[in-house]
Amino acid sequence: MNSSADLLKELRIDRSAPPPESRRGLWIALAVVAVVLLLAAGAWAYFGRDKGVEVQTAAVVAIGSGNGSSSVLDATGYVVARRMATVSAKVTGKVREVLIEEGQHVDAGQVLATLDPIDANAERDLASAQLAAARSQAGSVQAQLRQADADAVRLRALVKQQLVSKSQYDQAVAQRDALRAQLATTQRNAQVASDQLRIAGNGVDNTVVRAPFAGVVIANAAQPGEIVSPFSAGGGFTRTGIGTIVDMDSLEVEVDVGEAYIGRVHPKMPTQATLNAYPDWKIPGEVIAIIPTADRGKATVKVRVGLNVRDPRIVPDMGVRVSFLEQAQPQQAVHKAGVLAPAATIVQRDGKDVAFTVADGKARMHAVKLGRTLGDDREVLSGLDGGDVVIIEPPEKLQDGAIVRVAQAPTDATTSGE
Repeated sequence: MNSSADLLKELRIDRSAPPPESRRGLWIALAVVAVVLLLAAGAWAYFGRDKGVEVQTAAVVAIGSGNGSSSVLDATGYVVARRMATVSAKVTGKVREVLIEEGQHVDAGQVLATLDPIDANAERDLASAQLAAARSQAGSVQAQLRQADADAVRLRALVKQQLVSKSQYDQAVAQRDALRAQLATTQRNAQVASDQLRIAGNGVDNTVVRAPFAGVVIANAAQPGEIVSPFSAGGGFTRTGIGTIVDMDSLEVEVDVGEAYIGRVHPKMPTQATLNAYPDWKIPGEVIAIIPTADRGKATVKVRVGLNVRDPRIVPDMGVRVSFLEQAQPQQAVHKAGVLAPAATIVQRDGKDVAFTVADGKARMHAVKLGRTLGDDREVLSGLDGGDVVIIEPPEKLQDGAIVRVAQAPTDATTSGE
C-alpha cells in the first residue's frame, strides 16, 4: 500500500515549482537578424554592384567599293528631287473637295481638288448672254443691210431712167454704207463676247486643280472649306497650296565637296551612294554635273550625283554618303573597301591605334589600321566592320571586357513625330 501511495505522489503535479524557460524570444531574435541580413544583401546588390562606365557611341559606316574601283573622295549630302511642286489654284477660292492623301500616286492631269465654282459659273453665264446679245444685234444689222443694198440697186436703175433724183440714190447708198460699218462693229462685238466667254470658261476650269506631272503626294495642305490663294491673300488663315507632289523618278543626290578636293571630281565619274538608313546597301551612280559656284561660308562646291537605281526606299531629304570612284588600272591592286568612323573613337593603347566597340554590354578593344582623314571622320582599313557600334572618346581607364552603359541621347521636347 505504501508503495502505491508513493507512486501516486510522484504522478501529482507540483504547482509550486517554477515554469520552464520559454524559447519564443530566441526565435524572434533570429528572425529579425535574418531580415536585416536579407535587407543588407539586397542593398549591396543594388547599390554596390558595378553599373559600368557610361559612354557615348556611334555607328561605323562602310565606304569604298569592292568592284575593282577605288574611292578617291567621300562626301555627304542629301537625296533631292529635281521635280517637286506645291500645287495651288490659279484663283482665290474656297475648297469644295480634296481628292488626294499623303503617299498617293497621281497621274499627270489627274484632278487633285476642286474649288467652289459659283462665281466662275456666274461670270461664264453672263459672258454667254452677252455673246448671244451681240450675235442677235449683228443679225438685225445684217438684215437691215440687205434691205438697204436692195434699195440702192433699185434706185440706181431708176436714176438711169430719170425716174428719181440722184440725191435719193445717194442717200440710199450712204445708208447702205453706214449699215455695212455698223455690221462690222456688231460682228467685232460678237467676237469679243466670244473671247470673253472662252476666258470665263477658263475661269471655271481654274477651279479644278490638276497634277502637273505624275508623282507621289508627300503633303496635303488644304481641307474642304478653307480658302486657298496663290497670293496668300488673307494672311495666315489662307492656304497657298493644295498639296506637294514629288516625281520619284527625278531623285538624285546633292553633296558638298570641299574646294581643295573638287579637282578630283569630273562629270560622268562613277559613284557609290550609301543611305544612312540602309548602311549595307550600295547604290551605283555617276556624277551629273558640278555646279559652277562655291559657297564662301563653307568653302564647298555643290555636285549633283545621279542614282542608277529606282527604289521606293529612296525618298527625298534622306542623308547619304557618296564615294567618288576611279576605275583601277589592271596592274594596280584593288583597293580594299574600308569603313568610316568618327575620329574621336580612335585612341592610343601601348603605342597602337585602337577602337572600342560595344557588344553585350561590354567594351571590346580592336586594333585598327587607319587610312585617310575625311573631315571629322577617319578611314579605317582594318579592325572594324560596317555597322559596328564604337565608343566615342573612350576613357583612359577603359579596358577590354569592361562593363559599359550607353548614354541616352537627349530628347528634344519640340521634336515632332514626323
